[in-house]
Amino acid sequence: MDTYTQPVRPKRRYLALEDKRRIVEETLVEGASVARIALAHGLNTNLVFNWRRLHQKGLLGGRGPAQLLPVTVTAESAPAEVRDTACRARSWSEGTIQIRLQRAQVRVEGNVNAGLVRVVLECLRR
Repeated sequence: MDTYTQPVRPKRRYLALEDKRRIVEETLVEGASVARIALAHGLNTNLVFNWRRLHQKGLLGGRGPAQLLPVTVTAESAPAEVRDTACRARSWSEGTIQIRLQRAQVRVEGNVNAGLVRVVLECLRR
C-alpha cells in the first residue's frame, strides 16, 4: 500500500512580549551570538534583530524609551599602587558599584558581568 504524505507547514508561533524581551536580553550580553540564540529558540535571526531594534527604541513592551538616571560617583581611598594601576589600565573591572533605588539597593563588588547587571536592573524596574 502506497501512502503519499504532504509536508506539513509548521504553524506560526506567537510569543508573548515577555518572552521576546527575555530573548533580546540574552542577545545583549557581551559576546553573545544573535544567530546562535535565535537558532536555540527556533527563530529566524532577522526576526530577533528586528526585536532588538524595537527594544532599543523602547517599543518592545510599552515601557517607553529608556531614561537616563542621575549618577553620583564617589572616590574611595585606595593605596597609591592601586590608583596608579587603575589609571594606566584601559578598563579596570574590579571595584564597587552601589545603586540605590526607591524600593531596593544593589551593591556589586569585584569583577562584574555587564549583562548580569543589566538583567538585575531590568528586574528591579518592574
